[in-house]
Amino acid sequence: MSGVDLGHPLQLGVELPASAADPGAATRFARRAEELGLDLVVVADDPDGDAGEVDAVDALDAWTVLGAVAGATSRVDLATRGLRLDDRPPAVLARAVASLDHLAGGRVTPGLAPGADGGDPDEALDALAEGIDVLRGLWAAAEPGPLVHEGRHHRVPGAQRGPSPAHDLALWLGAGRQPVDPGPRVLAARVADGWWLTVPAGATSPGGGALPGATTGPVPGAAGSAARLDAVRREQAALDADLAAAGRDPREVRRGLVLDARALGLGGTDGAAVVASAVDRLAALVLDAGVGTLVLAGATEAVLDAFAADVVPALRDRVAAARAARGTRVGTLRSSAVRAARAPGLDYDAVPAALVGTAVEPGDAGYAAVRSTYMRGGRPGLVLRPGDTAEVVEALAWARTQDVPLAIRSGGHGISGRSTNEGGIVLDLSRMNAIEVLDVATRRVRIQPGARWGEVAAALHPHGWALTSGDYGGVGVGGLATAGGIGFLVREHGLTLDHLRAAEVVLADGSVVRASEDENPDLFWGVRGAGANLGIVTSFEFEVDEVGDVGFAQLVFDASDTEQFLVDYGATLEAAPRDTTAFLIMGPPRGGVVAAQVMAMVDSDDPETIIERLNPFARIAPLLQQQVQVVPYPAVVSVPQRHTSDGEPVTRSGMAEHLTPELAADAARLVRSGATPFFQIRAAGGAVHDVPADATAYAHRSANFSIVAMGSSRRRIDAIWDAMAHHFDGAYLSFETDPRPERLADVYPGATLERLRALKRRYDPEDVFRHNYSVAEPPAVVV
Repeated sequence: MSGVDLGHPLQLGVELPASAADPGAATRFARRAEELGLDLVVVADDPDGDAGEVDAVDALDAWTVLGAVAGATSRVDLATRGLRLDDRPPAVLARAVASLDHLAGGRVTPGLAPGADGGDPDEALDALAEGIDVLRGLWAAAEPGPLVHEGRHHRVPGAQRGPSPAHDLALWLGAGRQPVDPGPRVLAARVADGWWLTVPAGATSPGGGALPGATTGPVPGAAGSAARLDAVRREQAALDADLAAAGRDPREVRRGLVLDARALGLGGTDGAAVVASAVDRLAALVLDAGVGTLVLAGATEAVLDAFAADVVPALRDRVAAARAARGTRVGTLRSSAVRAARAPGLDYDAVPAALVGTAVEPGDAGYAAVRSTYMRGGRPGLVLRPGDTAEVVEALAWARTQDVPLAIRSGGHGISGRSTNEGGIVLDLSRMNAIEVLDVATRRVRIQPGARWGEVAAALHPHGWALTSGDYGGVGVGGLATAGGIGFLVREHGLTLDHLRAAEVVLADGSVVRASEDENPDLFWGVRGAGANLGIVTSFEFEVDEVGDVGFAQLVFDASDTEQFLVDYGATLEAAPRDTTAFLIMGPPRGGVVAAQVMAMVDSDDPETIIERLNPFARIAPLLQQQVQVVPYPAVVSVPQRHTSDGEPVTRSGMAEHLTPELAADAARLVRSGATPFFQIRAAGGAVHDVPADATAYAHRSANFSIVAMGSSRRRIDAIWDAMAHHFDGAYLSFETDPRPERLADVYPGATLERLRALKRRYDPEDVFRHNYSVAEPPAVVV
């Protein structure tokens, strides 16, 4: 394959000057490259021994320069070339690379080369190979346990893994100071994602002169272009042979070449002829020698401008036209290891180009972090991560062509696990996380579904605002806002969905519509409580509330007299002013004592008011522990680190108007049985009652309490919960995992379900969104 186009996306860039003589040049050139539309900026680590452009005494540290360039740019990709591990311990570099990748928005590509290692090339290669193992081991943040590496060159006795890079990071290698040694190339064939091509010193043009910049392979004048092309083809053939020996496809590894700006001759008087010659020579490198990345080195700002203005557009057009005529498929082939891990039934090669760069599949390093949710394990075949509404449309259209399960995910906190699956597709909206104030006077904000509620609280607090949500800052906006939203301000301000004023929705057929009281009001009704059945909400417009600092109490009671405690707790909460909301958590007895933890919020920053509201709760039972604070609302729902689990929790949900003695007695038996380590009662009344039951698809407006039990055995939980069913009037969608079909009527009772089915027939007749308690009518039974 050495003499053919490998189909890699064309990447054009510039190598940045990095000298103490002009320390601002690197950021200046990088900003200009970004303005000119180039794809890549590169910093070489060993210019004296490699690029030959900067005296070693004046050379700035490549990694430090790249950090400065990252802060000065926002779009262009950032790469190093020839970075050596001699004085960079890989355990330290791993964290530095991943950190910069996050700070730069997933734009970093590290390029390494063998170091000195006492002048022994074999030892230098062994050290580099070990270093790569350490880098990748530490980037595998989701792998269990610390990284332990006991090598001859690098030792890591037990380092905490992570963070993972922000994107599926490609690792490039180059020969560095060993241009004629095949060892670095052989190592690259085994482990690298990209290779910086070199031309051995002494390669000559037809006229007999040495090619300029021998170790990096700059493009010579026209007289030497054929010899240059042949030299590149020979090196490509050698790399292809090494790849074949390693069991890899040549298309898995990108190839990069550094161009000598002086040899291109740009900026002279014979401009058109020079440009045409440059385009011919560079197009040949791409189309006839398989080079996909071309980087200009040693350029002045004038030459850089001429390259971007004259050569780049013509070269892109030439390559695109040739590829179209040849039918060349453009893209970088994933590694054999990644391909081997793919799930059946998915056409991975047909994933839309706009989604490829952020998609995650089972063989990717970042897969462990996205396959599961906060509480539920999963193994999807592909996780698509669209960044805007247009990409959601594209992702959905492609997903519909695949005969596999489809799940939609915002924050991934859902207890039910319906935002992951086995072998299917997950549309992960976490990249769509913007929070925007639309109108201060009306407290109108726009929030995308991938934002988490802790981030929302932090963004609204400086305005003196808050939006009631859940009780945990890691919950995503999309799932909660389309299901209900029972949070610490619910009794005063209602459900989260009660504050929704408009939504942008991608429907099953790919159309994008706005839903509000005035536009598509029937869809707007359904989105508020059953949104997951009708489409993908890509932005929400909420009217938020004025909320300052709040009183927050954590009270632990001796609730050993569980029946009486629950009755008294329920009565106290119902009698409390609406500015007070409380949630109760209980578990099985320990040492004969049943402990009950109450978390209560008072929407006031006045200590006397807070104490007045809490005193009735404090008198319910003996207090074992108490803490009461005046805190900003975001302190209660702060953003935690992202977390995933392979668990399979079983949950049951019920809505109740009152905690009656009969319900309390059955709940006490459940708690004492040990079947549930987590039994929670949330306040769900107050302002929720003010909205008519038929105003939204959330129909449980008469309930004062949302009750949930979590356990590990469905048989045990179901046996007890089913016997308690007569106490409940409905269930809360987000907390129910029972797959039996009768649960649908609990979540959407009577007329609500019939109305939703009519909407389903209109907006999703093929039941594309069936992953989350589909309301579609069951198929008729043929007798």
